[in-house]
Amino acid sequence: MNDIPDRVPTTCPSCSPDLETVHEVLTVTEGGGTVTVRCSECSHVHKIQPEQESEVTLDVVVSQEGESFTANVTTPEGETIETGDEFILETDEVLSTVRVTSLELDGQKRREEAVVDDVETVWTREVDNVAVNVTVHPQDGSRNDSRSITVHVPGDYEFTVGETEEFGDDEFEIDAFVVRKDSSGYHRDRYEERGDTILAKDAKRVYAYDEQTSAWSAW
Repeated sequence: MNDIPDRVPTTCPSCSPDLETVHEVLTVTEGGGTVTVRCSECSHVHKIQPEQESEVTLDVVVSQEGESFTANVTTPEGETIETGDEFILETDEVLSTVRVTSLELDGQKRREEAVVDDVETVWTREVDNVAVNVTVHPQDGSRNDSRSITVHVPGDYEFTVGETEEFGDDEFEIDAFVVRKDSSGYHRDRYEERGDTILAKDAKRVYAYDEQTSAWSAW
């Protein structure tokens, strides 16, 4: 426990043994076990032992660009976690924002929401930078010649129905998009009205029309 504020509420053995008063923090022992404070009412200096918050260590599986790795995080006991929650994962190898996609309890039971004390594994995916699958149709509307490409963008990149996007040699107009199940704030699974917008990290697939040719030659 190292994040102790400059001032803390606590009882004073000199002037207020039954009522908390504001105390100035003077020193903190290594590890935060004992804190020396001074009462703002009578200036009495004494030591206190702040309450230690119990924590739970969770295994976290992170999906990243088709691959996965396992890490550990600690969180206070009794907290609730659910699908769609995002948090910053910091390890020696990586620092990234991840989103919860599934919770695994004892016996491989899967839940969308649970108290962390009951969770064995948190399944997540990285959302700082994401790969978005885009199905591109020819301008003539033929679906037989459609092709699929993958674009790599920041998780907060926006795709908007009706707008034209350009990635390298590909240029296409967004026609519709499908929302991922772990996303929040959307009322439908699919959007196709002009002006509808989605963040890249929330997009399961984007549909578009090619802006370069009416059809492709043989692939």
